Amino acid sequence: MKHVDSESPSDVAHWLRSESANLWPALLGSLSLRRSRCIRENCAACRSGEQHQSYVLYGRANGRRVAVYVPEELVPEVQCSLDNGRALQDLLHQAAPRYVKALKRAHAGAAESDED
Repeated sequence: MKHVDSESPSDVAHWLRSESANLWPALLGSLSLRRSRCIRENCAACRSGEQHQSYVLYGRANGRRVAVYVPEELVPEVQCSLDNGRALQDLLHQAAPRYVKALKRAHAGAAESDED
């Protein structure tokens, strides 16, 4: 791979594709364990204060907060997807300045060749 200070926009695109290739599935949001009471009058768990636990994926859709119940057996897969989402988001943050710098170099190089 070329040095970051001399890479082209296509070099940055290739780098991003190769770095993100193994980051699927990727999700954004947060996974929370919540405890709540149920609707049964004589529930032993609720009476003892233990309550009922369930996992919920919180995220945003169309500017609104959404919550999706996650069965306990799917928690490891969902957590891995959230980790991948954060890694992908980090890669995008790294790619932004690299790509803009590469675009500026490419534009400057094109302007120099037009002057010749």
